[in-house]
Amino acid sequence: MVNSHADPLPDDAVVSPRGTIVPDVGLQARALSATVVPMGLFESRDGVLSVVWVNEAFERALGYGVDGAQLLEPSVRQELERDPVRASQLAAALAAAQPFTPTFTLGRADGTRFVCEVHLAPVPTDDGSAPVHWVAAFQDMTERLSHDAEQAALVEAERRERRSLGLIAQVSDLLMDVDDPHSLREIAMLLRHGVVAWAGFFLNDRGLRAADGVDAAHLPTGRGHRHGDTRDDARVRRDAPDAVQLLLDGERDRPVEVDLDAAYPDGSASGWLAHHLASEAYRQEGGAVLPQDRRAVVYPVPGRRRVLGLLVVLPRGGGGLRGVEPSTTTVLELTARRVGLVVDNARLYDREHRLAETLQRAMLPQQAEVEGLDVWTYYAPNSENVQVGGDWYDVLQIAPDVVGVVIGDVVGHDVEAAAAMGQLRSVVRSYTFDITTPGPVLERVDQLVTGMRIPRSAGLVLSTLTRHASGWRLEYSRAGHLPVLHVRGGVATELRGAGGALIGFGGNGRSTSTVELAEGDVLVYYTDGLIERRDRGLRDGLAALAGVASRVTARDAAGIGEELLSRLADHPEDDVAVVVVRVPDPRDHLERARSPRRRRWSLPNEPGSIGRARHAVVRTCQAWEIPDAANAELVVSELVANAVLHGYGHVSLQLYDTGDGLRIEVEDGNPAPPVTTDGHPGRVGGFGMQIVERLADWGWRQSRGGKLVWAKVRPGALPPTGRG
Repeated sequence: MVNSHADPLPDDAVVSPRGTIVPDVGLQARALSATVVPMGLFESRDGVLSVVWVNEAFERALGYGVDGAQLLEPSVRQELERDPVRASQLAAALAAAQPFTPTFTLGRADGTRFVCEVHLAPVPTDDGSAPVHWVAAFQDMTERLSHDAEQAALVEAERRERRSLGLIAQVSDLLMDVDDPHSLREIAMLLRHGVVAWAGFFLNDRGLRAADGVDAAHLPTGRGHRHGDTRDDARVRRDAPDAVQLLLDGERDRPVEVDLDAAYPDGSASGWLAHHLASEAYRQEGGAVLPQDRRAVVYPVPGRRRVLGLLVVLPRGGGGLRGVEPSTTTVLELTARRVGLVVDNARLYDREHRLAETLQRAMLPQQAEVEGLDVWTYYAPNSENVQVGGDWYDVLQIAPDVVGVVIGDVVGHDVEAAAAMGQLRSVVRSYTFDITTPGPVLERVDQLVTGMRIPRSAGLVLSTLTRHASGWRLEYSRAGHLPVLHVRGGVATELRGAGGALIGFGGNGRSTSTVELAEGDVLVYYTDGLIERRDRGLRDGLAALAGVASRVTARDAAGIGEELLSRLADHPEDDVAVVVVRVPDPRDHLERARSPRRRRWSLPNEPGSIGRARHAVVRTCQAWEIPDAANAELVVSELVANAVLHGYGHVSLQLYDTGDGLRIEVEDGNPAPPVTTDGHPGRVGGFGMQIVERLADWGWRQSRGGKLVWAKVRPGALPPTGRG
């Protein structure tokens, strides 16, 4: 309904059949021309659109009008030819006279690009025939594309950060087992799969060596440049700084670049590294596809006080330092720092272990052999501690017919406890040789300890065994220590007499108890580590010890001790010291076949252990009446030498009397198997396992802590050399 009071109609307006005011064509054209949206009118000719009109907004956006747009039509058609899918969609829309919204990139007059969505729609004809003209609105996509690009960049940055965090987490997991010799190699492989084309670690451990399994010669280390005689190569700069050496010396803390195909002075760290990285072993290592641009990037692996090694990488696209993305740089630097910290901690911990173990071993006596008694001794530190503690024992040949036995425990598992133990051991030994009665000896020890002000409390049992015409007499005194166990005829009795306070607190004097020993009697001295557990109290532990000791079938001190250990000390939670003394029985030789014998030693990983092992085997063969001890001595010497030279951690030596020979077992912390090599004049070593093969049947197996190598020595004399 038309309002009769409305303003009069303009001259260029008409009224539609429904009463709506419709501007004429001129007004519509002016409206399209005035809009701020770039628009144009196209004419369809044989399925090809050609521009016939553009508005002012189009001219402002692109810098040209109809004529310029017509000149650019060939480039638009070429763009469509490069995108046949979009071209076919446009042709279908034109044929069906349907609206279509393609995306085009148009060139502006100033040479920049105008990315836009073109909203095409057909203009209906008066007679309803196929449309000839198409109107187009050009929507600028620059802002939206910039926003999309920013979002994509944010997503990519987040993805890189997540990848970096994931890699660092995996590296941390692998570093939890840095004692595993393959852990650094696995970390390098992780970096190769994640961020670089190739990666490898080189540790600066008494010479630069590869830590990823590739055998490489060692490079001498120390501060200063190592430019030796240079090669006759014009590319070598004699005055050029040795970048890798500067990293090793700590004079640079940022990564450096090493061209694997460049020439370096002989003897330089950079030349050594380039030579070994360019070798065939590294080119083929892991089947990795390395970039043609072989410029390696070297990161220092820092410790607390010095550089422990190098992390060397080859970027995936080459380019050296410039080819490493910032996120990749962060991952590599964090990896190098974490590896350095963990390796430094492991080395520090290992040094502490070696120092403590050396101190402990220096204070403990050798396997005791006393006249007229069968004696077996054992000591093992708790592996969870620093491998040093206050447990000790001593077996003394005071006189031809007098033997002293002492076992004690100083509170603590540190160097101070070991030092206190050493002081007490020296004091007790001195007074025992002067006064053979245990009670008065401990009284003198109380007096001296009070004056010395030893900071740790301690308990001990001191006893003397005196031989007389009818047998042996035991005299003992206890200072706050567990009772000695006396076993006779399958009955175990705790010797609780002559008890007293801890050393240094016996102000009321010390008493001495006496027990007459019979042939076959056994005395078991021990510390609480043998019987006490978190899930088993002291009383229960004493009862368990008495039960096991009463059922022991072995007929020698070593066999008895081994049975006690196997049943009670399978998982000790504290230091364990045990001394077993047995009064020989003339009937023992009749029971020899029924008494399998075993002895064990825990040796430090040092060259001196080789001699100790040989001495232990000779003594054991003599005690067990095994002939041809020289063969066994030679075999154990080679096995222990291999464990010391090529293994790490404790070296465990065990001997078994199998009835038809001697079985030797040597265990160390290196899981790598022993290898028999062919020796020749140019090689140091390589003959050890060949000697073992000639003298024994041998083999090896994995153990929980590394590997165990066994050898069963063949009876008989040394075999001939095979030469005529």
